[in-house]
Amino acid sequence: MAIKLEKPPSMVLIICCLFTALLFLSLPVMSQEVEDESEFNYEENSEKGPSHWGDIHPEWSLCKNGSMQSPIDLLNERVEILSHLGRLQINYQPSNGTIKNRGHDIKLEWVSGAGYLQINETKYVLKQCHWHSPSEHTIDGKRFDLELHMVHETPSGQTAVIGILFKIGRPDSFLSSLTNHLKAISDSTEAERVVGVVDPRQIKVVYKQYYRYNGSLTIPPCTQNVSWTILREIRSVSKEQVRLLRVAVHDESNTNARPLQPINNRLLQLNGPKYVKDQN
Repeated sequence: MAIKLEKPPSMVLIICCLFTALLFLSLPVMSQEVEDESEFNYEENSEKGPSHWGDIHPEWSLCKNGSMQSPIDLLNERVEILSHLGRLQINYQPSNGTIKNRGHDIKLEWVSGAGYLQINETKYVLKQCHWHSPSEHTIDGKRFDLELHMVHETPSGQTAVIGILFKIGRPDSFLSSLTNHLKAISDSTEAERVVGVVDPRQIKVVYKQYYRYNGSLTIPPCTQNVSWTILREIRSVSKEQVRLLRVAVHDESNTNARPLQPINNRLLQLNGPKYVKDQN
């Protein structure tokens, strides 16, 4: 009885398979935040709340299983004070921007990027900023009234975020410059609005004293290996500005802050002289 041998795969098929595999390997590891809140929220008693984010989609599993999640408490007892990290290496520039209502926050996006943050030899392009209220990060257990996230990315998908904390006081000048656009979004159902040229230097990032640690995005998919820089200086913002940011998103929640996550023995650094622990 003759045994019929299967034909080996054609060379064309082999080449196609190899090309497809190489293509997927070459794609950047994307870490973008979810743009639409319809599938998650911030209500702890909801099936879509923060404690359930990791169960909603398989690709969101890090929200539940990740060991380097954000935000965290910047606990001074665990901080390693350093001076060799140096001033933040920032080179921002004006660029055209749009304001977008993402359902869970208000995002200001720079269409073509707006300069960069450099960490070691890597340049992260400033892509967007958005606000959380109250603050997501805390310092020695103290939560603040607002937190601004300036999100930077490399072409390969690496992410670095600068966080700025605010307490109620005088109005923030950068938010003041966006008031009319925020009110326009608040008074209508439009989800996106062109704002023209926006200069990120108006945010006035303080260069010297900052916390640094390795964490994650604070909304799904909770991607890890995000380099976090939290400025030591606490800024001021008015109650009306915080209220306007919440009203503009047209949701029923009074918060869009993810609960604190375990530090899990991560390295937490503070750039600055040793006396800074006694401030604030």
